[in-house]
Amino acid sequence: MDGNHGMLTDSEKALARAVLIHGPISRSALTSRLSLSPASLTRLAKPFLDRGLLVELDDSADGSVGRPVRPLDIAPGLGRFVGVKITGEALHVVTTDVRAALIHSATRSLESTAPAVVAAQLRTIIDELGAEGLAGVGVSLGGSVRGSAVEFAPFLGWEDVPFGSLLEEEVGVPVTLENDIVALTEAERWFGLGRGIPGFTVITIGAGIGYGLVVNGEVVHSREAGLGLGGHLPLSAHGPVCHMGHRGCAEAMLASGSIAGQISASLQRPVGYDEALALAAAGDPAAKTVVDAAADALGRFVALAANLSLQPASVLAGEGMGLFAVAEARIRAAIDADRDPRADPIELYVDDTGFTAWARGAAAVAIQAALERLRLD
Repeated sequence: MDGNHGMLTDSEKALARAVLIHGPISRSALTSRLSLSPASLTRLAKPFLDRGLLVELDDSADGSVGRPVRPLDIAPGLGRFVGVKITGEALHVVTTDVRAALIHSATRSLESTAPAVVAAQLRTIIDELGAEGLAGVGVSLGGSVRGSAVEFAPFLGWEDVPFGSLLEEEVGVPVTLENDIVALTEAERWFGLGRGIPGFTVITIGAGIGYGLVVNGEVVHSREAGLGLGGHLPLSAHGPVCHMGHRGCAEAMLASGSIAGQISASLQRPVGYDEALALAAAGDPAAKTVVDAAADALGRFVALAANLSLQPASVLAGEGMGLFAVAEARIRAAIDADRDPRADPIELYVDDTGFTAWARGAAAVAIQAALERLRLD
């Protein structure tokens, strides 16, 4: 997506972003969305069309009286992107098109947590998936990121690691680093379940708990995103204790390891998270007690997030979202219990693609960075 000359103006960036997110889109819809006159839109679009970055699709009727419209869309073949979600044990890697649509995916166990080894392993995986036409790589992880450096990533034991530069040397294309929940929230806003919704919360459950926020069409960015503060919201006065000593917080109630651990203790045998949910669904009393409490906590979290952010929509995601499938009714009842009946109903959107969603989030931030680098002759 890189050109040679002429950085985009703010208006040109807005046009490219609107077509990328909402295309194919008619010129009339674009003029309304961008507050432009038809003449101004024609002038802005011409260099994109001339460069082959945008294309006009075949004439189609849009239901209005008059001549058929020719919607604008992003040109096919503008390059591929790689998204990487790094956990403490594995690398989850996807290749996508320019709209973060999945092309290939792979998961590999980490050979080592040494940054240079991780970078080299990623290069090998990317080569295996096919690096032809690669325009950028996005990497997300749990922790704090600043520029091309990881300030700290507790799951990896990293502190002040210039991982972006290390990986760029390996793959030879621009690398964008981001906190995993911020990256996922960006992907849901641009290309996912939150597309077109002006404001919503994102709540993720899995090995950890994540919380993201979109207000007025923009993701709220904060240096504190990597601290996992949402994971320690108090949700139950009688719940278990998390590793930091908080009783009944989101991590203690909803983290997959905590749910599995509680049921394992009750049954006096090791139980994994998937088995824990299956036991609850089958009516096992011990498993059902724990899963019901988790469902209540998730509903309370959703309602609390909506009440405090004033955004009545929520995207639920993460590798632990199987909880929703086995306890949807109870989760929705808990939301209603903590929501004023005069408030807008909360719209729930569930992304149950697990680690693929996290990796697509990383690809999305690479796509955003490529848009910022876009140039016109």
